[in-house]
Amino acid sequence: MTRRMGALLLAGVMLASLAGLVLDSAWAHGLASVLLGGYLLSQHGRLSSMALGLLSFAAITTAIALWRLDAPWPLLGEAMERFAFFATFVAALSLLRLPAYRSRLVRRCGQAMLHQSPARRYPILSLGAGLFGVILNIGVLNLFAGMIEKSNTLAAANGRQWVQKARRRRMLMALLRGFALAPLISPMGIGVAVILASMPSVLWRDLAPYAYGAALVIFLIGWLVDQLTGPHPPRRHPPSPTPSLRPLGGFCLLLLGIVLLVFTLAYLLDVRLPIATLVGAPLASWVWLAWQRRRLGTLGVIPAAVTFYRQLPWLLGPLGSEVVVLGSAGYAGHLWVALSDPQVLADSLTWLVPLGAWNAIFAMLMVLITAQVGLNPIVSVTLLAGLLPALGIPGLTPPLIGVSLMVGWALALMSSPLTASMLILSRFTGVSSWRIGYRWNGLFMLGVIPAMVAWFLLANGT
Repeated sequence: MTRRMGALLLAGVMLASLAGLVLDSAWAHGLASVLLGGYLLSQHGRLSSMALGLLSFAAITTAIALWRLDAPWPLLGEAMERFAFFATFVAALSLLRLPAYRSRLVRRCGQAMLHQSPARRYPILSLGAGLFGVILNIGVLNLFAGMIEKSNTLAAANGRQWVQKARRRRMLMALLRGFALAPLISPMGIGVAVILASMPSVLWRDLAPYAYGAALVIFLIGWLVDQLTGPHPPRRHPPSPTPSLRPLGGFCLLLLGIVLLVFTLAYLLDVRLPIATLVGAPLASWVWLAWQRRRLGTLGVIPAAVTFYRQLPWLLGPLGSEVVVLGSAGYAGHLWVALSDPQVLADSLTWLVPLGAWNAIFAMLMVLITAQVGLNPIVSVTLLAGLLPALGIPGLTPPLIGVSLMVGWALALMSSPLTASMLILSRFTGVSSWRIGYRWNGLFMLGVIPAMVAWFLLANGT
């Protein structure tokens, strides 16, 4: 099939899934599952090895469910709904890329962040990557890595190649760490979506105090490591004027408007935050693009719709591997939670109960360690989010469990050479993902893990 046909099928999955979630329509969910099957067929020969591996894992899990369960079809239907949900999540947030890439404000923000002084560059670039990640998701890595490579020239380093390499390392680490904080700081992020979908009793407002505290600690440690590892070469020429950060303020207002739109939709439609995000992201994309094209008539609404249709192959066509990785992980995770015997697991994990709040640290480390061997955090987070609350461990509240899993996810994105974020940076720089994850980021990880252990014990009052 052509890329346009695949993009249209994914758009159909998104629309049908949204109708099913908002209207609670079994018919719409069924249509989304059928369209999802067609979309997966359209991606034959286009998927990465990681996506193929997770799809095979999902197929094996399906065979086990068919073998072990007397009535597997309702469970398989729920798992397909979970797959369609994550496919919709990826597609909906990807729509924001079109108005973002066409925005002069976004370009001005990127240039302003990259041309700050070394002392200010890390915090501004890290925070900017986290904020942009809310809208662009993993696309922020492609956008910023490209700008870093273009701006970090040998001439800008006054002919000193070692300075050029050091700047590249420091800027890419700021970019990676800032992007990896998105699962913690963004109520629209995939991390929050997985936790809230797996733990229906938990709300975003329950997670926020723990999540923002942990994100602040991680950010400060990253900044400290950046300053300590340097280097700080002496300036040979008078410093050039530092660009104004005013464009970043405008972008923050834009981002705040999108987040407020999502929360407003959650209230008006009486739906959970992840569902409101799936509705709000396409709507915000359309309004933003319409504003950019308002001079073409009809307040830009019709020109924006035409532009979206024409650009669907560019927007949704390359997402096959990302959709399959996230969707297969969510699908298999849902099945394994149902296939696991709670009583058997409870009996085998009774040794965890006396540990109390220390289990939050255990959960964080499990997500982090399993990611190093290629297990997608969606799988480990889904399994642990379903298992740990069922054990009824004293002192281990559901919000604490949720944030510990989100922190483990963020740290996995910063360190595992097998994540999509690390592979993207490796492709841009030509540096091995293993070197980026373990050599460039090793000292940071050695500092942040003990700090997170202390943070969870302090947050729980232990």
